[in-house]
Amino acid sequence: MILIKGGRVVDPVTHTDQLLDILIDGSKIIHVADHINGGHLENLQIIDAKGYVVAPGLVDAHVHFRDPGFTHKEDILTGAAAAARGGFTTVICMANTKPPVDNVETLRYIIEKGEKTGIHIMQTATVTKGMQGKELVDMEELADSGAVGFTDDGLPIMDEKILLQAMENAKELDLPISLHEEDPLFIKKPGVNMGKVSKKLNYGGASRTAEDIMVARDCVLALHTGANVCIQHISSAVSVEIVRTFKKLGANIHAEATPHHFTLTEDAVLTYGTNARMNPPVRTEKDRLKIIEGIQDGTIDMIVTDHAPHSTEEKDQPLEKAPSGITGLETSLGLGIKSLVEPGYITLMQLIKCMSTAPAEFYGLVPGSITENACANLVIFNENETETVKDFKSKASNSPFVNWDLPGKIHYTICSGNIVYENN
Repeated sequence: MILIKGGRVVDPVTHTDQLLDILIDGSKIIHVADHINGGHLENLQIIDAKGYVVAPGLVDAHVHFRDPGFTHKEDILTGAAAAARGGFTTVICMANTKPPVDNVETLRYIIEKGEKTGIHIMQTATVTKGMQGKELVDMEELADSGAVGFTDDGLPIMDEKILLQAMENAKELDLPISLHEEDPLFIKKPGVNMGKVSKKLNYGGASRTAEDIMVARDCVLALHTGANVCIQHISSAVSVEIVRTFKKLGANIHAEATPHHFTLTEDAVLTYGTNARMNPPVRTEKDRLKIIEGIQDGTIDMIVTDHAPHSTEEKDQPLEKAPSGITGLETSLGLGIKSLVEPGYITLMQLIKCMSTAPAEFYGLVPGSITENACANLVIFNENETETVKDFKSKASNSPFVNWDLPGKIHYTICSGNIVYENN
């Protein structure tokens, strides 16, 4: 049994923000009260949470654990350890592994390996076979085998006939579909915004139009089909406005933002080099502020990491040859506090909603809550205590945030009643 004493409980599901004690027995929360006396209980571990925030375990709806096929970058076990350190008790893995998750065998391999970790690992399947954009996978078979959604993340689905059928199938299966929105026609070179920095570096760059044109098309298709659709890692101010409009029109459309997109601008490429190369790229200050505005008003529902680990050798290549993406699980909460809560853009309650409640709901999971009989998935952190970003539980360290001092030091992550990460 675990007794958490005197923490500030922040729970978006019950709209609770107050000092409470929490008693955990096995995998469940069995009592929540102003004061719980555990003196009569045997085998009791007491966590003094005074001065700390106790929130539902975080849920990351967009991670790459690189397993199978790219385990020199990350594997399911190291990815899970990074997630636990970041306060995440549930993650949704993308399907662009090798082989991709377009078949039941690969899907089951990941699910079964995920069950050996201390956290909840869910797996998406691809939309198209081999992520080639030409032929749909057997969505029903993959859903029956445990896929929680569908995505060709990493590549856009250019054929609208294929995508229309995929949305209709996903609607019938009552599962979400998530879309990577970058039209290659408007990309001279990926990973860097087409603008002042790309000109300075003589690097063609990726225009925001590459995103905007795809988002507009797919919002129309979402409205037409009624499918539960997510616009992944939104980066463009115009795309935020498009999503806002289609939400008002009644589309079941959602959007996710990453900490790097609401923290950095294209200038980061000049400072951090390939560690600031992303798909889609970080863009201008106007885009960054528009993303924050979208988070404020709910146009953007979810904050996700797009955790994309790469080896040091890969990232040490020239900008044109290096892969895009950063390791993000272990810095996400701190960046949310630093870039959104501390400047007053959103409350801590809103941040937890975007990082826990909304991602769970999008994938049809029961959102975490600090209530009696709820599963004991919790993160305990100090929003005012900073920690310098140095080492990583991930195999990768490809992050522009190395040596940043981030608030929100995580002291405990508890998943199904087990302490899976501790830092005191």
